[in-house]
Amino acid sequence: MMTVSENSMTIKVTPPAEGLFDLMIFARHADSQDPYNWVCSYQIQCLEPHNGEKLPENPFHFWGLHQKVRDFGIKESSHKGELLVAPQGTLLLTLQTSRPLLAIYELTNKELDAALSKKCLAAQAEDEKLSCHVLCPFEGYYRLSVFVKDLGGSTFRNTANFLIRCLRPVNQNELFPSGLSMHCGSGISSNSHGLSNPSHSSPIITTKLGKCNITFHTPADIEVTASLSKDRVISTKYPLERYVLVTHLRTKVSVCIALPESGVYKVGLFGRSQDHNDFAHICDYVIRCLSDPSWPPFPRVYSPWRRGCVLLEPRTGVLQEQSWVRFRIKVPKAYQAVILGQEKTVLQQMPNVVWEGDVFTGAAGTQIKLAAKFSQHCPSLEVILAFEVEGGSPDSLGCSG
Repeated sequence: MMTVSENSMTIKVTPPAEGLFDLMIFARHADSQDPYNWVCSYQIQCLEPHNGEKLPENPFHFWGLHQKVRDFGIKESSHKGELLVAPQGTLLLTLQTSRPLLAIYELTNKELDAALSKKCLAAQAEDEKLSCHVLCPFEGYYRLSVFVKDLGGSTFRNTANFLIRCLRPVNQNELFPSGLSMHCGSGISSNSHGLSNPSHSSPIITTKLGKCNITFHTPADIEVTASLSKDRVISTKYPLERYVLVTHLRTKVSVCIALPESGVYKVGLFGRSQDHNDFAHICDYVIRCLSDPSWPPFPRVYSPWRRGCVLLEPRTGVLQEQSWVRFRIKVPKAYQAVILGQEKTVLQQMPNVVWEGDVFTGAAGTQIKLAAKFSQHCPSLEVILAFEVEGGSPDSLGCSG
């Protein structure tokens, strides 16, 4: 096990059996691409072999930080030494950087395949810090390799290789969701898209209630959308997209999540400016809920749901049959707002620019739609939100504002 600093090198040897061994050392100049030259040899006599677990394969030959790590833009590591211990199967590695860097990580273990390995890592890239949350699903030794590049660089270079020893593994059902990007939480990517002042800077959000609200300050020309996914959905009646509601306020975007069941979820944020038709990925968040929530979905959202539209009441997309429901909603630039169900209800605009009205839901199976006219001269209505009417025990409708 070789660790190399700028001016020194240390080798720790664990002979695999009793007997006499030759240790040969080769070296070359740090900036050279020439072959390594033999420098010296040692004979090691092992009287009693160490019967512990073998170290993971390391094709990069050195452990710890690269000897020229400062040239790569890394100033300091949160963990000193070559061995990192994860007593509960979790570890947070942080690297302080002298300039913005991008990083990818590789986690190996004798029992870990490539697909499962990706569910063990959540990476965050900030202007002066790289972070990697690591989960270990098996007991024993792991190799965590770090590769970095500058924002405009073309190639990731191996910067560090850490040996991790896991004493008590985490449950495989609690690993991170599939498909996380290198941009988890706030950081370089969210800043470049104009998002600032995040409510949650860390990429991992734990909720006991099964609800959370992620907010960013945004410029007026940025539109944000969100996706919700889970590796294994157990029993959810509605698609997961119905459990996320994005609200654009004047200078802020709010991503409200209400989970239908326990588990580990991925929230993906996407954004576009007025100059682009396509949404670009911004960042991901991990939502962990180990209690047993069963929140109803939000209403189905249609394209006229624009900046400034705010749903105040009801905050659920499922309404109780044969009941009166109070609707309160902000719809900027709307000339008229109506509710279309078994009957048509015209909402009244209050002095606070909120459209309000009481609506009778009718029979189960009915769909109730909120629609608006955006011009006095246009006869057609544009549907903004759609709600389902169901029977059974009433869900909490909730309200905001």
